[in-house]
Amino acid sequence: MAKKVGDLNASSQADIAFLLLIFFLVTTSMNVDQGLYRQLPPPQDKEQQNTDKVNERNIFIVLINKDNQLAIEGELADINSLTSRTIEFITNPRDKADLAEKVKASKKLEDAMKNGGKEDEVKALRRLVEQCGDPEITKGVVSLQNDRGTSYETYIAVQNAIVAAYNITRDKFSQEQFGKVYDDLSSDEQKLVKLVIPLNISEAEPRSIK
Repeated sequence: MAKKVGDLNASSQADIAFLLLIFFLVTTSMNVDQGLYRQLPPPQDKEQQNTDKVNERNIFIVLINKDNQLAIEGELADINSLTSRTIEFITNPRDKADLAEKVKASKKLEDAMKNGGKEDEVKALRRLVEQCGDPEITKGVVSLQNDRGTSYETYIAVQNAIVAAYNITRDKFSQEQFGKVYDDLSSDEQKLVKLVIPLNISEAEPRSIK
C-alpha cells in the first residue's frame, strides 16, 4: 500500500525537496544584466553645479534614433566617422571656434588656487605643469542620447566608437610625453593624462528621437 506524503520520514522528505530544487534550477532561465563598465564622476556640490556652465561649443551632440540612425551635431552621419570626428572635437588642433575650447594647465592651476580649489587638484595640476610642459586641457564634453527604440548593438557600437576616440587621444599624448601608450604608464602618469584628456561623456535619459 502506497504511503501518503505525510507518512514519509524526514529523510525521504529531504530527498524529494532536494530533487525539486534541482528541477527548478535546471528549468528556470535567469536574466543576466549587461552593460558597460564606466566609473562615474563623484557627485558635485550644489553650489558647484549652479556655477559650472558649459559653453555650447564645448558640447559634441551625438543622437541615435529608433531606426539606429546616427546624427552628429544635428546631421546624419556614418558611425565609422564618429571616432575621428570625436578626436577632432576633443583636440581641436586648428583652434576652430566651433570645436572644444582648451585651457593651459598653468591657467587652470592659477584659477584653482585663486578660487580655493581642492588640495589634490592643485597638487595634480602643479605636477602636470612641471612634468609635461604646461599642456592644453580640453573642455570638450560628448553628449550622447539614444531613442527608446535604439537597438542595444547600435548603442554599444556608438559607445565603443566614442571611447576609442578618448583612448587614441590619450595614447598619443602618452607617447609624446612619456614614450609609452597609456596602459603602460604608471598610476601617477595616467592621472596626469586624465587631467589633460578627461573622459567627459554625458548620457541623457532615452527619449523619442526622429
